[in-house]
Amino acid sequence: MSTIAAVLAATTPSPSPSGVPDVDVTPGVAGFVAIALVAIVTILLVVDMTRRIRRTRYRAEIRERLEAEVAGDTGDAVVTDEPSRRAAEDGRADVGDDTERG
Repeated sequence: MSTIAAVLAATTPSPSPSGVPDVDVTPGVAGFVAIALVAIVTILLVVDMTRRIRRTRYRAEIRERLEAEVAGDTGDAVVTDEPSRRAAEDGRADVGDDTERG
């Protein structure tokens, strides 16, 4: 039995490791299209998220102005962010929204 295994092992060719160079193996057009679609979807998601965050912030500012007008203040009153006002009272300057418009 061992002689048959030895004969088969000698006649079976072993795969050569240098079949295809690594430089020639590429993802091709399908890989490029897949990565391009992922990039486009990511960009669209970031733009949509930015739009929604901005819209939420504007709604909060308008709500604060309306509440100030109802409370009897003038419409020209400066709207302050409550956490940053408390931080200024405490003497901390590192608290607040880093994306405030100037």
